[in-house]
Amino acid sequence: MSQLTGKRVAILAADGFEQSELFEPLEALKAQGATVEVVSPGDGPLQGFEHFEKGRQVQVDVGLDDADAGDYDALVVPGGLFNPDALRANGRALEFARGFFAMGKPVGAICHGPWVLADADVLDGRTVTSVPNIRRDIERAGATWVDEEVVVDAGLVTSRTPEDLPAFCAKLVEEVAEGRHRGQARSAA
Repeated sequence: MSQLTGKRVAILAADGFEQSELFEPLEALKAQGATVEVVSPGDGPLQGFEHFEKGRQVQVDVGLDDADAGDYDALVVPGGLFNPDALRANGRALEFARGFFAMGKPVGAICHGPWVLADADVLDGRTVTSVPNIRRDIERAGATWVDEEVVVDAGLVTSRTPEDLPAFCAKLVEEVAEGRHRGQARSAA
């Protein structure tokens, strides 16, 4: 039996996700036995990018309007420039993300993904990393930004770029396996 058997993880995505930042965590979680579903405001398929070139597409499993954070054990927010920018302007996406924090569930965000968390108002008092060009947005949201490969803060896992994916995926699997984190819920207050 794998360490994530019985766990259900949502990947919140829209068109323009960085393909490696969606597919590598998806594959790492599934390899450990998790059920992983792509949740999106659109009905898909969603267009991924490999930097600025169109890449692989992914099918949407659950529409955002039908998704409930209570039905999942963890959330992943991949980066790319367009994906988080669209999600952070979507009130339902922000509400969905906040739900994971309110219940103390693990959340992973990479690259521009923490933008969604900044706009969901769940980063105050947290230590996170991201792609450097959104550092000021992260700090304005009340977080301490650090330039590290992967940062774990009470169930919140963040990384900078696709080069950090091995460390991000390893810590994500570890945090999902641990389950709820009491310190995570402090951000949703």
